[in-house]
Amino acid sequence: MSTPKRWHIVAGAAALLMLGTPSVVATADPSAEVSRHRKTTWAASWATAVAGGNASGPTNAGFENQTIRNIVHTTVGGSVLRVRLSNMYGEQDIQVGRATIARPDETTPDDLSDIDPSTLRKLTFGGSTSATMNQGAELISDPVDFPIGDQQDLVVTVYYPAPTGLVTFHGMSRQTSFIGDGDLASDAGAGLGRLSDCCWLFLSGIDVQRHKSPGSVVVFGDSIAEGSGSTLNANKRWPDLLADRYIDARPDSRTPAVLNMSLAGNRLNHEGTEPGAGGFPGYNELGPNALARLDEDIFAQNGARAVITHLGINDIWMSDDSAEAIITSLRQVNQQVKARGLRSLVGTLTPYEGHGEPGVWTPEKEATRQAVNEYLRTSKEFDGVVDFDRVLRDPEQPSRLLPAYDSGDHLHPNDAGSEAMAGAVSLRLLGL
Repeated sequence: MSTPKRWHIVAGAAALLMLGTPSVVATADPSAEVSRHRKTTWAASWATAVAGGNASGPTNAGFENQTIRNIVHTTVGGSVLRVRLSNMYGEQDIQVGRATIARPDETTPDDLSDIDPSTLRKLTFGGSTSATMNQGAELISDPVDFPIGDQQDLVVTVYYPAPTGLVTFHGMSRQTSFIGDGDLASDAGAGLGRLSDCCWLFLSGIDVQRHKSPGSVVVFGDSIAEGSGSTLNANKRWPDLLADRYIDARPDSRTPAVLNMSLAGNRLNHEGTEPGAGGFPGYNELGPNALARLDEDIFAQNGARAVITHLGINDIWMSDDSAEAIITSLRQVNQQVKARGLRSLVGTLTPYEGHGEPGVWTPEKEATRQAVNEYLRTSKEFDGVVDFDRVLRDPEQPSRLLPAYDSGDHLHPNDAGSEAMAGAVSLRLLGL
């Protein structure tokens, strides 16, 4: 989601286009590790939706003899973890030369790549420190003893010795990523420089072992859930703040994970490469239409129990879809989610008058938004409705965001707006 000319949703892509101690405790016998922890269960703690590299720039050309460092913010803790890498959209096999995990050095600024060397652990794959990610496949590390609490930042560093080709990545992370030449997987930070404030590259998830797990809530949205407009490197996306609420309410093993499987600019009925209003060009990183994402981004998630869908506003402003077309796809998402035995909640579409150039917002498009919201509030087809529109709108001008919640582009909420959205979600309705 973005404004014409400014294109907030592709800030990460634009930035990329302009670029040029203790030992591992993982075992070479994964079955032995599973046996040792047989009284626990695997649970997703962090995950992200991925898409294919863009038509030009580093995500298209890929990386060679370079190290990528990504920082993620987990939701639930555990005693053992494993890391998931993805080559889903790749056009060739990819070599992983070496990979590590660590905690960040919290004494240095957030926009530096520094890690705490005392926490560094190497990752293995079938007992080896190197591995091959097959084309179109995911690669999961061996379990490694790395106790973490709820909501901790983790640093995943991977060295890619050979040309990767097209990159599988997440285009808007609201988190700085880092790069360096050569094998810097164990580097404390001096050898890695800032890559961009946008992206998670090849990284798709982190699982933890827990003694009990109630499952996870999957947020299926666009750039509003991605945190466009929130503070960089601060984890102020509304799904992060929903996870905060769960931890405050249940500070024990009954806390569910919150997995943000949103893609900025994603649409219900259109591919990411399709152009939109105001001269929006379209990008691969916006992903396929939402229904095409269900299997990978919802149903494949470890322990998914409930889904919050918040999609449709991009179909209005970018593509001028009818209310009927949007409602039809939202109904289909709901039916498929329920068919898998998951609880299905939906969010009303939020205001955006004042966003972009003439034609991006029109009275006719506002009428479409209102028609979709009326259906969502009255249909009773979903297990619950989160009325984000009511929470964020200006009572004096209901087609606009409340100024106190506006990040400045009149579409994306700021940190306060994200907090209001998280507060609008009924934990009871989620059923976890």
